[in-house]
Amino acid sequence: MNQHMRPELVPFYDLASQRRRLGTSIDEAMARVTSHCLFINGPEVAVLEKALADFCGARHVVSCASGTDALLMVLMAGEVGPGDAVFCPSFTFCATGEAVALTGATPVFVDVDDATFNMDAASLKRGIATAKQRGLKPRAVIPVDLFGQSADHDAIAAVAQAEGLFVLDDAAQGFGASYKGRRIGSLGLATATSFFPTKPLGCFGDGGAIFTDDDRLAETLRSIRVHGQGSDKYDNVRLGLTGRLDTLQAAVLIEKLKIFEDEIAARNRVAERYARGLGNIVTVPRLASGCTSIWAQYTIRLPKGTDRDGFAAALKAQGVPTMVYYAKSMHQQTAYRNYPVAEGGLLVSEQLSDDVISLPIHAYLDEATQDRVIEAVRGALQA
Repeated sequence: MNQHMRPELVPFYDLASQRRRLGTSIDEAMARVTSHCLFINGPEVAVLEKALADFCGARHVVSCASGTDALLMVLMAGEVGPGDAVFCPSFTFCATGEAVALTGATPVFVDVDDATFNMDAASLKRGIATAKQRGLKPRAVIPVDLFGQSADHDAIAAVAQAEGLFVLDDAAQGFGASYKGRRIGSLGLATATSFFPTKPLGCFGDGGAIFTDDDRLAETLRSIRVHGQGSDKYDNVRLGLTGRLDTLQAAVLIEKLKIFEDEIAARNRVAERYARGLGNIVTVPRLASGCTSIWAQYTIRLPKGTDRDGFAAALKAQGVPTMVYYAKSMHQQTAYRNYPVAEGGLLVSEQLSDDVISLPIHAYLDEATQDRVIEAVRGALQA
């Protein structure tokens, strides 16, 4: 009797291979923490913050409990609240708008660029006009470095400066990339990132960090992450959070940061090979001039009229997983559909939600497996 063997599954993320590469270093790092038992604000936290600052060139790094907390803490430090408008791209993960709404301020959703998927400065201008028409006070803009590539920070900064807004860069997917020779983390008033396990630089749970060159902001953020603490823990001078990064996660990240540059280079090699193998059959990601990417995701656009669900099923049958980021843009989601959108609508975001799909990409994807992915994509579309 013939038996049909299912193809071996390609890992969408491959944390196991990274774990093997790091060997005993992670175990030893965690053992040091369980030995000294300083599980909150242990010495590894300060070591990690300095290493992150050295990596990207920021003056201050304030580690925290998650990427969402990182966004929220900066907005809290800026005293953003009811009556204020904060501008976010709609085509992104919900945490960007969620952090705004949690302050009581109003997220105003703007469109993204058709090629890079990042915030469109022209739509930002229209969003500011919309906010003013509704009697809201424009306060801040949160560009997102989506899928690993930096947003157009010069264009966004020019609009922000003209309108008196501060810029909070959401680099949850982009830490490690660069914009015109500058590492992400040194752009805008502050940068927020996430260390969720599947991020290119991820810990073993939740974690995040804020980067800034502003001394006063850094001091305020360090207070906010510990309940608004002042001179001591019973002198709370402002509202705050339990927003600390725990020591065990810091210890893990110290070891992962040591191989981060090499992993970024490996991700770029995979992306370049995908582009050569797929560029004539799908719309592959395009890097804007002066930008690099860490390829947190490799997201393609399918030809017009393609059955995306059928395409995904065809790849799954070949052992190739896919993901759709994001099947609904934020302004289409139940919790956010009543918030304002930029005048003229968000047509690009809506189109992207209909036709994008992401392929496996990580630093441990060998060439033979890359070929499997490429062949599966080509076969599904040619069929």
